[in-house]
Amino acid sequence: MASKLLRAVILGPPGSGKGTVCQRIAKNFGLQHLSSGDFLRQNIRSSTEAGVLAKQYVQQGLPVPDDLITRVMLSELEKRTTHSWLLDGFPRTLVQAEALDKMCDLDLVITLNIPFETLKDRLNTRWIHLPSGRVYNMEFNPPNVPGHDDVTGEPLVHQEADKPEAVVSRLRQYKDVAKPVMERYKSKGILHTFSGTETNKIWPYIYTLLSTRITPVHPEDTSQAFRPEES
Repeated sequence: MASKLLRAVILGPPGSGKGTVCQRIAKNFGLQHLSSGDFLRQNIRSSTEAGVLAKQYVQQGLPVPDDLITRVMLSELEKRTTHSWLLDGFPRTLVQAEALDKMCDLDLVITLNIPFETLKDRLNTRWIHLPSGRVYNMEFNPPNVPGHDDVTGEPLVHQEADKPEAVVSRLRQYKDVAKPVMERYKSKGILHTFSGTETNKIWPYIYTLLSTRITPVHPEDTSQAFRPEES
């Protein structure tokens, strides 16, 4: 467990590498990676009230309403008042961010700024194991057996929303929704933007930033890292 409590959020468009960055933060700093997608899937599998409601939206590829996802996430955070955590996939909207602010004070917000062409290429080669949410990329993170999940062996899916014709509108929608959220955190002085095309090159700078806030569990050499863009 981390030496002191840290409350963090990671923001980024589809295909930005949030999942990879979250895994590295969790491993290196002992933060709990709290994914809204994971919690929704758990509720759906357990057929909770929230899960039954959320399933209707998830099956149609629609965003889960603010009040529903907020209820799910704040309930999970209430169980973790003595843990450091990193939120992934929440808050997505200004309404969700306002609800989160009423519950706790965030220490920092990381946002990944990835070029559109890079996102388009990544999404076009992205395949997902829907039951678990595990993500593969055929170019830099392929499954051991083509078309099948490494853990279960079940088929992977290339979602309609990840195909080129759908990506433009999807990314535009993310930008429109995320902008007021980022402006809110910028005004609080806790927003840190990292730009680039490769997660491996962005990671040392994220690591350096976090190291100034919390003691690493697994120290790394980041002597070449520089300050992130302050946003």
